[in-house]
Amino acid sequence: MTDVIVQMPKPAVVQDVPVDLGRLKRVGARPRFLDYLVQLWDFRQFIYYDARARVQSGTRRDKLGSAWLILNPVFNGMTYFLVFGLLLKTSKGIPNFIAYLVIGIFMFQITSSAIVSGARSMQQNKALVQGFSFPRAALPIGVNVRELLANVPLIIAMLLIVLIVPPVEPISWRWLLLVPVLALQFVFNLGVGLILARIIARVHDVTHLLPFVLRLLMYLSAVFYSMERFIDHPIILKAMGANPMFLIIDITRDSVMYGVTPSWHSWALLTAWATIVLAVGMVFFWKAEESYVRG
Repeated sequence: MTDVIVQMPKPAVVQDVPVDLGRLKRVGARPRFLDYLVQLWDFRQFIYYDARARVQSGTRRDKLGSAWLILNPVFNGMTYFLVFGLLLKTSKGIPNFIAYLVIGIFMFQITSSAIVSGARSMQQNKALVQGFSFPRAALPIGVNVRELLANVPLIIAMLLIVLIVPPVEPISWRWLLLVPVLALQFVFNLGVGLILARIIARVHDVTHLLPFVLRLLMYLSAVFYSMERFIDHPIILKAMGANPMFLIIDITRDSVMYGVTPSWHSWALLTAWATIVLAVGMVFFWKAEESYVRG
């Protein structure tokens, strides 16, 4: 029997590979702020298509489907018209109270639903946050995009009510000012949602206080009464005039209902509110980026 000689391979030469430890990044580490914004921009298509899909499936289990997006604020408007317009007579001095009330209710509903949804976005997607790596601000941004898309039929319904229910208001070019108003409203809602999303992610009890704060904001925004009631109280008038929600509603009423161009002062104040709140909200949310994974 012949012996078979097996030649063993020569041992591989071990070489030292230089590694720059300075370039290694900890998994889940918070990126620099500008890098964070770039990451969010890279996720823009996912944010949009996810928001659109959620709008389409949001009311699928209801028999009336997406009609509830319009029916809810309409029923709210009818309730406030009955209580404040007919019983409490807050409609005195307002020529077209129905249009006045509808614009107030519908525009406030847009902000209210966007803020509530944005504030709860981190808590409601906790498993997603802890299971995948992505810029967490994509969640409140996606929620606000979803609310914006869902409110398109609501805006159309608001304009139709102003056109159909007497005394009707004529269409004018100023109706186009709704576009920048809604854009500024979106920016403001997003900023507030980012701030509340971080707070509620750590202190869930704040969700119980949110409805009361929003209700107080509605009462201070002249939704169902005229600001002229406080003509003898200049301090209250100034405070209400600086209220961002009142500014949104007032600019919309001027453009759609009264057919006048809103003052530059109102535009400047609303732009300042939207810009500052978004900047503060984005930085405030980004600062806690790593804490969301830990829950």
